[in-house]
Amino acid sequence: MRTRRAHILLPEDLAREIDALAGRRGRSAFLVETAREEVRRRKLLRFLEQDSPAWREEDHPEMAKGTAKWVRNLRRENEGRKGKRASRGSK
Repeated sequence: MRTRRAHILLPEDLAREIDALAGRRGRSAFLVETAREEVRRRKLLRFLEQDSPAWREEDHPEMAKGTAKWVRNLRRENEGRKGKRASRGSK
């Protein structure tokens, strides 16, 4: 992955706290990880604040009969698989 050097200023107390957690040689990695988490969080918040739906009904025909029925069917299928595994293990 390509990187770009950035000069940033940190308050001394914050730099000390980061160094205590990540070590002086781990400061950049710590800041990259923290920044990525914050970017993901803000993108998620922006998405959740949108008024538009997360998906369109026509993209999910399996849910046309209602999500509750769809979930019940998934659970029933899962229980059937569990039962088959249990009966195989008892032989």
